[in-house]
Amino acid sequence: MQFDTPATTNPIDRLKIVGQPVHRIDGQLKTTGQAKYAYEWHDPNMPYAYGYPIGSGIAKGRIKSIDVSAAKKAPGVLAVVTAPEVGERKKGQFNTAKLFGSEGIQHYHQAIAVVVAETFEQARAAAALVKVDYAEEKGVFDLRAAMASAVKPESGDPDTSAGDFEATFKAAPVTVDQSYTTPDQSHAMMEPHASIAAWNGDELTMWTSSQMIDWWRSDLAAMLDIDKEKIHLMSPFIGGGFGSKLFLRADAVLAAFGAKAAGRPVKVALPRPFVMNNTTHRPATIQRIRIGAERDGKITAIAHESWSGDQAGGQPETAVNQTRLLYAGANRMTAMRLATLDLPEGNAMRAPGEAPGMMVLEIAMDEMAEKLGLDPVEFRIVNDTQVDPEKPERPFSHRNFVGCLKLGAERFGWSSRGKPGSRREGNWLIGTGVAAAFRNNLLLPSGARVRLDREGVVTVETDMTDIGTGSYTIIAQTAAEMMGVGMDKVAVQLGDSRFPVSAGSGGQFGANCSTAGVYAACVKLREAVAQKLGLNSEDIVFENGEVRSGNRSVPLAEAAGPEGLVGEDTIQWGNLAETHQQSTFGAHFVEVGVDVATGETRIRRMLAVCAAGRILNPITARSQVIGAMTMGAGGALSEELAVDTRHGFFVNHDLAGYEVPVHADIPHQEVIFLDETDPMSSPMKAKGVGELGLCGVAAAIANAIYNATGVRVRHYPITLDKLIGGLPDVA
Repeated sequence: MQFDTPATTNPIDRLKIVGQPVHRIDGQLKTTGQAKYAYEWHDPNMPYAYGYPIGSGIAKGRIKSIDVSAAKKAPGVLAVVTAPEVGERKKGQFNTAKLFGSEGIQHYHQAIAVVVAETFEQARAAAALVKVDYAEEKGVFDLRAAMASAVKPESGDPDTSAGDFEATFKAAPVTVDQSYTTPDQSHAMMEPHASIAAWNGDELTMWTSSQMIDWWRSDLAAMLDIDKEKIHLMSPFIGGGFGSKLFLRADAVLAAFGAKAAGRPVKVALPRPFVMNNTTHRPATIQRIRIGAERDGKITAIAHESWSGDQAGGQPETAVNQTRLLYAGANRMTAMRLATLDLPEGNAMRAPGEAPGMMVLEIAMDEMAEKLGLDPVEFRIVNDTQVDPEKPERPFSHRNFVGCLKLGAERFGWSSRGKPGSRREGNWLIGTGVAAAFRNNLLLPSGARVRLDREGVVTVETDMTDIGTGSYTIIAQTAAEMMGVGMDKVAVQLGDSRFPVSAGSGGQFGANCSTAGVYAACVKLREAVAQKLGLNSEDIVFENGEVRSGNRSVPLAEAAGPEGLVGEDTIQWGNLAETHQQSTFGAHFVEVGVDVATGETRIRRMLAVCAAGRILNPITARSQVIGAMTMGAGGALSEELAVDTRHGFFVNHDLAGYEVPVHADIPHQEVIFLDETDPMSSPMKAKGVGELGLCGVAAAIANAIYNATGVRVRHYPITLDKLIGGLPDVA
């Protein structure tokens, strides 16, 4: 199906099932332990072995020699595979650093060997016997020190401009010019990267934890140098990913090589330190924002520059993305510069670009509002725009940012906010903060196959994944709505490379795109039913398990017949996203308390108001947003990968040292979705929402801390040591 004109009235608009608060159809499987994650698949007839990875002990250099003789003699060992013996391999399209193979070392804990044994404990013990001799080289691990060597990236759009920023900024009566930093961060999901590989001749079957089945399959085929069609990937349940499982990772590669060498199916799970140092992370940034405005609050000039680092050949953290679109202002400039660092690969983490960019932009907006003497909510409203500020001829498909701000301010009680440091309850200084939420709506082709059997059951097959987001449920709702059946008559099968290629899970595009693909497949199935019954597909109605046309009514089961019917299609996108900017909007409001003596910050309440098109399921959407808000709290107050700038690794590479929020840190969260649709986004008239819930949260917390204390912190995370020196004397 080609989607190249705005959606009109269609079966989804009935909203009998889509848009309703349906509980997760996979919930019982997960809460009772019946949902099998990658490492848990077990066939008693398969003689599983266990692989334990060995990571490089240096960050840069080469392997001079690997002595595996003692490991091979250890109890239970079946095979030892090393990177030098594997040799140079093709690198996947989506990987920056090599996952396995060659003598060269690009980063700390890069996989250099895997030991396969009868048990996990035997493999781990034998791995400790492997001796490696390195030729270490001096690396670059400090972004601040590498700023001078940062260059303009060759791909993408690193720089944009409109008007004359420099002259307008210089002439502006009120200006802000500040620098901010965000740290390296880890996805820190519960389930580690894990895979099981089993060979049958030259064909590979793999159970893995992957957000993007087809991307993994293509890159794994390239690395193994085999035909993609010989690889069968399955990933029906994922215990969190946040972007770290978008791209092929070392666990899958090591399992494949280990299974081939051992002649047995092999399980590999990356230990937690490997999750931090071997996979990917959100790169640190150094950002500078300049804003010039008239005294009435109208922005006349805005510039955002960002520096980040990655492996050679990598990409920048696109922290300026939102500044190109969020606020009005005729004179503008954005720029990104990339430094080559020898740290582990930096790559996508939930809301890449906008998450760290909004952490900074929205503090700068508060600083400007204060200089102007304007309320921060009002300042943002004054600078709303209904067109792309860099390309004024290009309007937004639908934008109600102002509605989010106004409703949020009313519901949160924003009018009671006082001046910085003016509210106190005992030893607690109380403050409130606001920040915009913004994330672009991304579109990827997405396919599905829908079967109707003689029992009237509709089965959906697509390689779409569910990373805890509710994909199973909203896909079932879509099929049920389109085919006029209840949820009890729909079965959903996901995460299998034998199914049509979907958009996958990432970039908050999964829900809108995958359901649009199911919609397209259901249209094909509806046409097949109409053709079978000799009816006009334009005027038939699918409802209550029947097909009706005029006075004629036929049960779906009868229409399917003994052989059943199948519909398959892929949603393809026209140029609507080019003629109209598609984005999602929101507003985050936060109240905090800061201990006047210690600087300890406690979040008291949070509110998110989101405008993201049709909400397909308010229960699963709310779950996504409150989870994102929680991640934003961690980014604001605690999360930071500490870099050893001497040896090039993340020191706090486990869940004991990398501090994420817990229940006590988030006492109250509220989410409001505006009732809206965006016909230009898809036949579903929906847009993504999961990452919108994160973008801006950290800045709202930072702004609330400033309102509580009068201390402006521009370097995340906002730990008490950055506050305590500026707090007022204890009364």
